[in-house]
Amino acid sequence: MAALKDAKRLVVKIGSALLVDRDTGTLRADWLKSLAADVAAIRQRGTDVILVSSGSIALGRGVLGLGNGPLSLEQSQAAAAVGQIQLARAYEDALQPHGVTTGQVLVTLEDSENRKRYLNSRATMQTLLTLGVTPIVNENDTIATDEIRYGDNDRLAAQVAVTIGADQLVLLSDVDGFYADNPHVNKDAQRFDIISEITPEIEAAAGDAGSGLSKGGMKTKVMAARVATEAGCAMAITLGSPLNPLRALENGAACTWFTAHTDPQAARKRWIATMKPRGQLTVDSGAMTALQSGNSLLPAGVVAVSGAFGRGDPVTILDAAGNQIGSGLSRYTGAEARQIMGRQSADIETILGYKGRAALIHRDDMVL
Repeated sequence: MAALKDAKRLVVKIGSALLVDRDTGTLRADWLKSLAADVAAIRQRGTDVILVSSGSIALGRGVLGLGNGPLSLEQSQAAAAVGQIQLARAYEDALQPHGVTTGQVLVTLEDSENRKRYLNSRATMQTLLTLGVTPIVNENDTIATDEIRYGDNDRLAAQVAVTIGADQLVLLSDVDGFYADNPHVNKDAQRFDIISEITPEIEAAAGDAGSGLSKGGMKTKVMAARVATEAGCAMAITLGSPLNPLRALENGAACTWFTAHTDPQAARKRWIATMKPRGQLTVDSGAMTALQSGNSLLPAGVVAVSGAFGRGDPVTILDAAGNQIGSGLSRYTGAEARQIMGRQSADIETILGYKGRAALIHRDDMVL
């Protein structure tokens, strides 16, 4: 079974109800301070932490005096615009005393469905983590309409976990795990401690989203668990309302763990290997040696480019004899790759007219 203390890269999802008092529309500052202490302690042992947080609309409607009733799309987006500033400041104020720098990342569903934007999001969050920053990720409610919305932060959190290669995801919820029946109705409902496979019976127990059987959005949590575990990320559902909820989870608080059967890196490599290539890159012997040593593919090592591929598209990597040695996701279009092949990374800006990425294919986006 997964244990929080073993996480190398952790994503934590926080819902609006945990952050914002529904009656007053104000921040639950004491709770957030306790979460910040948990995050700082986890980071202290070398674990990367990414927070996926709701709350911008809830905070913004409080500032704007919009009450608790239904909002129009325009009112929601206006509330989000005001609330995003409040939310970012709240996390900064809570984490800064622990020496933790925060960065805001706003995303929409399009950012994961469009491969180029997906890679850009991944690169940005990876760089933030490398620089010691804790990213605060939220759906960009100021521009997202129904067509480009995740619609719930459970699935957004799972997608962030997949994008950044997290090995654990924690959903701080209004229930302390996954139950065979609605625990608010059936006091004898059984909680599952571990779910090693998401069977049709598990999906049926989750109920339909929005129905009386959904147990407070349990359907979306199971959907999130499927996305996460298939990408090698274990997922926990636990009660988020007590102070220091992550410390409580670590100390044995009630929860349900959905187990993963592979690791994030292996799952990502398998995903890349099964994609249909859109082009080919032929490399020299020096690049071959570098790739086999675990390095990225630089333009200097490429001797030929074929195919009309775009940024983020899968390409096949060939040796000088035409043998396939691997595949990966290109950070440049086919036309750009032809312009920079055989050249040093320092020359990219002069050739293309903009400062591009040093690698043509990053080692994290490659399988040999």
